[in-house]
Amino acid sequence: MERAVAAIRDPGGPELDDPDPRVREVAVAALVRALGPESRPRWSAAAADPAATVRRRAAEVAPLVGPGAADALVALLADDDALVAEAAAAALGELEALDPAVRAGVVDALVAATSGHTDPLVREAAVAALGSLGDARGLPAILGACEDRPAIRRRAVLALAPFDGPEVDAALARALADSDWQVRQAAEDLTGD
Repeated sequence: MERAVAAIRDPGGPELDDPDPRVREVAVAALVRALGPESRPRWSAAAADPAATVRRRAAEVAPLVGPGAADALVALLADDDALVAEAAAAALGELEALDPAVRAGVVDALVAATSGHTDPLVREAAVAALGSLGDARGLPAILGACEDRPAIRRRAVLALAPFDGPEVDAALARALADSDWQVRQAAEDLTGD
């Protein structure tokens, strides 16, 4: 535990290379909080760490690194550990000021995760991120997610907020009659019904 405290006191110190993954988790979070975008080289190393817990923590703090973290987060979205992929999806939805080409890659990766990831938590986080980004290229995947499991349907309905059009209206009308009360509530919140 002393090494973890040292990592907080001296972000960027040797704790990022500590053999204990718990210390590396604390170290990467402290580094990113202290240095923001300047931490990107060391953050990138943590995003590729052999320990899933360190990669997950790197994904969680990635929005503080800024748009430069997008490519590594897209790679983490395909991580074998579902909790890492979920954290990456959530972080991708929080990135701002993405270059148009990078944004297109982010949206494509989130669409693929929303439509085809085997873990429902990753699909849920990915559809929420698509809604947060509000990019029209993600709308078909969001509409498709309106037919997934209840928790994913609820997130998909909320993800429709930045969009309009007849297909959105039809999805919201279906959601108002959904068998799950939380999906219905989300649709009611959006439509005012």
